[in-house]
Amino acid sequence: MNTVTEIPAASSDAAICPIVLCGGSGTRLWPLSRKALPKQFVPLVGNKSLLQLTLERLAHVGTQVGCVASEEHRFLVQEAMDAADVKGPQVLEPVGRNTAAAMAVAALLAAPDDLLLFAPADHHVPDTDLFARTVRQGVDAAQAGYIVTFGVVPTFPSTAYGYIQPGADLDGQAGRTVARFVEKPPAERAQAMLLDGGYLWNAGIFLVRAGTLVDALRTHAPDILASCQKAVAGRKPDGSFVRLDAAAFEACRSDSIDYAVLEKHDKVAVIPFAGAWSDVGSWNAVAQLQPADVSGNRASGHAVLLQASNTFVHAPVRPVVALGTEDLVIVDTQDAVLVARTDCVEQVKDVVALLTANGHSEATQHRRVARPWGAYDSVDNGERFQVKRLTVKPGAKLSLQMHHHRAEHWVVVKGTAKVTRGDETLLVQENESVYIPLGTVHRLENPGKVMLEVIEVQSGSYLGEDDIVRYEDTYGRVAPLQRPIKGG
Repeated sequence: MNTVTEIPAASSDAAICPIVLCGGSGTRLWPLSRKALPKQFVPLVGNKSLLQLTLERLAHVGTQVGCVASEEHRFLVQEAMDAADVKGPQVLEPVGRNTAAAMAVAALLAAPDDLLLFAPADHHVPDTDLFARTVRQGVDAAQAGYIVTFGVVPTFPSTAYGYIQPGADLDGQAGRTVARFVEKPPAERAQAMLLDGGYLWNAGIFLVRAGTLVDALRTHAPDILASCQKAVAGRKPDGSFVRLDAAAFEACRSDSIDYAVLEKHDKVAVIPFAGAWSDVGSWNAVAQLQPADVSGNRASGHAVLLQASNTFVHAPVRPVVALGTEDLVIVDTQDAVLVARTDCVEQVKDVVALLTANGHSEATQHRRVARPWGAYDSVDNGERFQVKRLTVKPGAKLSLQMHHHRAEHWVVVKGTAKVTRGDETLLVQENESVYIPLGTVHRLENPGKVMLEVIEVQSGSYLGEDDIVRYEDTYGRVAPLQRPIKGG
């Protein structure tokens, strides 16, 4: 097998190549986390996303940080990397195929001797220095051919996490062998394992030589490896993105690395991590990130709590008042509200499934939609009109495009817009407007150094996002003109 080093090679001063696994839909954190904007991209801690915090943490381990992410989220990943000030390649998955395939393609794109550190994008680990020191404790075992996991010392009997039972000490290296993996246990079993004191939470973080992982996949999941080899062989570079062959990757079986390899492999080691850790997998876990008052209440944003106890309110947009409540989670967004008992938050994913089955777009889409050039917020809509607030980054531009079924009015409320309208080029200042007739080729740009804000009023017989024909696009989204494609 011929491999090409597109995941960053190990350097003499940092022999570990961190890879962030950016998949996951985060349905348990609805309505803040949705398919189009999963929890790893949502600002949750100190106005930073979990992905940005993960990238910043991993930058203490390796000089470059790579990502394996969904094609759909590529620009969100790039934004997080820019915010974290880290560099590295981004491998784009055309569809989600779980962690075994994601880790396989990263290993195939690396040199066999590279040490790869795989970490989920949506975990919160506040002690960066302790994390880095713990990871480096696993280097010797990984170089000796072990797949090294990192187990978190439990602080309560969680039923939401898998567990690791350590076995014998390693010969000459830090850590212990893994005696067995334990599935998410019922409450009684979790309590017994906590009292036993010998079990660790499975954090889903792995340190392994690329060649070791490939060999393990060849032994335990040869079908996954074969599909990923074809996907990597047919890859196409696109700047910092690596696009896999879509047909080959879609044919790959979806499975976690735990089921596909780790539970069958005979050389798996575990290093304990004694610091604070959370997979931020439920609203109760998010609440724990906030300090509690004397009544056990936790709040973020514009929350107001009176005569309440053990209540968490997330109110980033407007004032939300909890009066006389007890054991509740209240999450407010611009277009949906969640109210749940604290002991029911693990069932939020079932609510998302129900909303999806009933055709509610709010199950998967936010009112505010991120785009590579900025974002748009759907403010209002009716039978033949729609109002959006566009925010365009400095120096960014939308595609040169045309609509078959709608006209548009643009009113600039902040900054200066450069507008292409047919053969015209206009500069539109604050409090000025421009009209784009139906069928006219046009483009909106921000030539300035501050964010451009535009109120867009669409009118016409069809206002869907798929009524766009692109002629030119900075972000590589041009398609054949006879086939309208989605996006702004």
